[in-house]
Amino acid sequence: MGIAASDVIPLSQARANLSELADQVKTGVEKIITKNGESYVALIDAQRLDYYHQLERERIHLLLIDDASRGLADVTAGKVKDARTALAAFKRRRGLPAAKTVG
Repeated sequence: MGIAASDVIPLSQARANLSELADQVKTGVEKIITKNGESYVALIDAQRLDYYHQLERERIHLLLIDDASRGLADVTAGKVKDARTALAAFKRRRGLPAAKTVG
């Protein structure tokens, strides 16, 4: 759904017509409210906002699954390092003191 020029509203006009704008948004129209001529906030239906948040959560989950899949592929390919060794190498590169081993 595109935004028409009539859907871009200055903040002062939005204040004066908030109830009418809210009614329009409930019918599926989204509004962009400007301040000093720049995009400021959007007025959208609460259900659509929930949907957008759900999509974002799903995107994050897909990214995590992709990261896990790449990690498992690395393990399968033998591209692994011991955590203590990797951390010690990282600290050496950063110039940090190595942790003392307990044992």
